[in-house]
Amino acid sequence: MGRYQTFRRDIRKPSIALPPNACDTHFHVFGSRERYPVLPGIEHDMPDATVEAMLNLHATLGFQRGVIVTTTAHGPNHQILLDALAVAGPNYRACALSSVLTDTSDAYIAKLDAAGIRGARFGFLKLVGREPPLATVGRAIDRCRELGWYCKVQPDSDVPLESLALFENTDVPVVIDHMGRARPEQGLDGPVIRKVLSLLERGNFWLLLSNGYKVSHQPPLWDDVVPITRKFIETAPDRVIWATDWPHTFHAEPPPDDGDLLEFLIRATDAAERQKILVDNPARLFGFGA
Repeated sequence: MGRYQTFRRDIRKPSIALPPNACDTHFHVFGSRERYPVLPGIEHDMPDATVEAMLNLHATLGFQRGVIVTTTAHGPNHQILLDALAVAGPNYRACALSSVLTDTSDAYIAKLDAAGIRGARFGFLKLVGREPPLATVGRAIDRCRELGWYCKVQPDSDVPLESLALFENTDVPVVIDHMGRARPEQGLDGPVIRKVLSLLERGNFWLLLSNGYKVSHQPPLWDDVVPITRKFIETAPDRVIWATDWPHTFHAEPPPDDGDLLEFLIRATDAAERQKILVDNPARLFGFGA
């Protein structure tokens, strides 16, 4: 593991039961490096964060559906996603890296689609240093359109507006990860929040309500992030989704309790909103059905 810590196993159960078919829409799985080799220089993989460990987490929290998002650890080789989907079953979908759309064959892409992969992630986190070449972004977006996939944008932590600008004029569904990296100290009229709100008003943009704890300046349950969360929910109640982001890669300090993350959502929403955020919205976006 090197300098990064692994996920917590002693998580709290939520104070209320989640609605049936609740979906954790963004998390990662790993496995042994012998079966799933990582690219040179990778430090953030967690061999113990297996699909089985993920299913145990979901059983504890009350999730019955989920979307596995690949990381940069394995490059365009997505065997770990194929294996994880086979274990997790029909209540799970997955999201590929955008590089599979430019660096692999049509036959391989068709195999991923048949297995339940429904989107491609464009990661611009400079910490990782594996951003997609700008020359390939347009072609990858076009391939998402052809396949009926969504685009998933991971903005950089420090300059999120740069990566969001690349998708402003697309007509395919776009999921903005981690609340666009909006920060509470910038207020509800900060530049990132204004941009995300303007994109949400277009109709094809979706927002992932996750990782608020990373920008909070308060201890759990991160009350300073509640106003931002409320603003996004009120702007696009039918296009916000939620996720744990388990197993919390790149944590030099102990990662959060996933039960606390869910408790934050419970505190920030009412039952009708949670039904949309956890069930109805992801069912529509990821193709789970009613």
